[in-house]
Amino acid sequence: MAFSPVPAPGRPTGPPIGLSPGRPSGRQPGTSTGTATGTGSTGTGPGIAPPRPARPAELPSVHGALLCVALPAFAVCAEHGQLTGEGPEGVYVAGRRLLARCVLRVAGREPVALQGRMATADRAVFLGVLRVPGDMGPDPGLTVERTRSADGSERITLRSAVARPLRIPVEVALGSDLADLGTVAAGRPGPELTASVHGTGLRWTADDGRSVAVAADPPPMDALAAAGVLRWEAELAPGGTFTVRLRVRDGSPARPTGSSGAAAGRPGGHVLAEALAEGDDPRPGELLRASVEDLRALLQRDPAHPADVHLAAGVPWRCGPVTAEALWAARMVLPLGTRLAVTTLRALGRSQLSGGGTESGRIPGPLRDAGPHLPPRCTGIEATLAFPVVLAEARRWGLPAADLEELLPAAERCLDWLRRRVGASGLVPDPGPAGPWRAETQAHAHRAALLGADLLDACGRPGGDPLRDTAGTLRERFRQEFWLDDRAGGRPAVARGPDGRIWPQLGGWAAHLLDTGLLGGGRVAQGLLDRTETEQVARLLGNPALDSGWGLRSLGAKEPGHNPFGHRAGAVRVHETAVAVAGLAAVGHEKEAAALLRGLLDASEAFTYRLPEMYSGEHRTAGGRPVPHPAACRPAAVAASGAVHALLALAGIRPDAPGRSVSTYPLRSAPLGAIRFSGLVVAGEPFAVRVGRLGLGMVEEAAEGLQLGV
Repeated sequence: MAFSPVPAPGRPTGPPIGLSPGRPSGRQPGTSTGTATGTGSTGTGPGIAPPRPARPAELPSVHGALLCVALPAFAVCAEHGQLTGEGPEGVYVAGRRLLARCVLRVAGREPVALQGRMATADRAVFLGVLRVPGDMGPDPGLTVERTRSADGSERITLRSAVARPLRIPVEVALGSDLADLGTVAAGRPGPELTASVHGTGLRWTADDGRSVAVAADPPPMDALAAAGVLRWEAELAPGGTFTVRLRVRDGSPARPTGSSGAAAGRPGGHVLAEALAEGDDPRPGELLRASVEDLRALLQRDPAHPADVHLAAGVPWRCGPVTAEALWAARMVLPLGTRLAVTTLRALGRSQLSGGGTESGRIPGPLRDAGPHLPPRCTGIEATLAFPVVLAEARRWGLPAADLEELLPAAERCLDWLRRRVGASGLVPDPGPAGPWRAETQAHAHRAALLGADLLDACGRPGGDPLRDTAGTLRERFRQEFWLDDRAGGRPAVARGPDGRIWPQLGGWAAHLLDTGLLGGGRVAQGLLDRTETEQVARLLGNPALDSGWGLRSLGAKEPGHNPFGHRAGAVRVHETAVAVAGLAAVGHEKEAAALLRGLLDASEAFTYRLPEMYSGEHRTAGGRPVPHPAACRPAAVAASGAVHALLALAGIRPDAPGRSVSTYPLRSAPLGAIRFSGLVVAGEPFAVRVGRLGLGMVEEAAEGLQLGV
């Protein structure tokens, strides 16, 4: 399934679905100009600068919409509940808008909209009222409740509070254009199709044979195909109700297995555990519940391998093939089970480059914008370095032996690629051999080398010692090339070029320097920084130039090129803030960790606990609210998984299922008071932990035989 249309700022390159190549309308997420198929990591030769992504078209904003999601279906709804066909409103399945209009009128009038809210990740509820014809007072006598699901199915209920019987005409005006999401995003969906009467409703058929039908229960008294209208005469006794149910049915011809946008139904089974949080502050519980719901809604199948599922990057714009972000998200939700990590790793492993070339073992991936100062980065390199890390940490959380055995060869190939890529420079260039060297990439590479060495040793495979040597070389070269001394204590550079050029801009990327990875016995791996440098980075992350009050800015407020709405130029990226919270907690900088966590939690409350992938990095003011980013996906995989990751930093769970132990390292300051997490999974069994108001952790439920440490 791949139905991403055009990118928001910072998206990869490639022509958008539904738009002809060459039109100046942006690029498709999930594809790449020059993704690796040859010798260079971006399809360019050594010394040739990779192309910058084309300037994307402006995406219609959805930050004020209610999005019901159960991929491959989702519905984009305005808060009033009517689907008007304006902008991106409508019901979509596998990237095609099945229903563009669904407008309700009662007695010839639209209800007065009072409230629209999400009931669950896949369902929204809308409430409106109407005054009854003939009533002279100001009080409405009719309540209209609409419940719409992601697949477009809807229940419309009229409830009378009038003391006399009522007979009222009800009509629903429907319309479909069967437009591709890409053309909708570009503002060129085309005219609505002509309807025909079909069964108990209407049907629309496109020239290519695709069709959609809407069935109604009870059957309408009239079905006017030319106008696309279904009509009923509602009879309501005093205090009575009248209900209409609509069902949207995709009548398009079945697509062959593996085709773009193919839908194989919702993923089954318990891919993610039903984690819960409860405590003095009720908001963590709300955020955890909503985040797990959103993650489940974002699960989609690999069309060619329906047994495997992965997370879509985000709705509505980024529901394409599996990406590095899906892998990072799977890593952050390992406390909810290892199954998602397994299927995501499996899907990425199938794309791994083979053969004997220098790029053998690398996972291809698109270029992504890297902000105002740097050339695009390669997400394939990011995925290649993340693969052995996720596998190694999944083993610590309780990965079954059969899954480990299946995935280990692909991890070994990633690690072989890493050793070759470091080469004489002692650093990993990104995106191509000509560089530049990025600090964030070195952090990913160092983590992969150390956790990869630990993984190979544990599995009785050779190569651990050379990887530890590679990690040592990376540490030495990083300190030589990236640390910039100054009177304030120094800072890491974001990148360096082989020609000696330095990019000194400080941003949220520095959080990755504190994310060193999990080893056995509750230990975290060594990082690129020494103790003094670690403390300095922790202080910088807590500085108001980076901490907006709502989360971590992707580029510091005092840096040249700062833009509070820039994807990597100053916006708050939720997963980066979550990485910072967990990293700061792990190195003992609780004050900075707690401040970022509180800011993220406050922002989540303003976003009704469905965090977007990013939002404005404007400085927080008294009485203010976080400002949405107009092109951000919401829900988004890394935002929902980042929320889980940040919240669980409060407990500091460090499992070692192979060693039959689990330890907790809670925040001693207990910044949110007492809190209890339950429904987690360690060693394949339920796990629960409580952190008291004094910051003491207590494991309340765990697999039999696990040695508990605090």
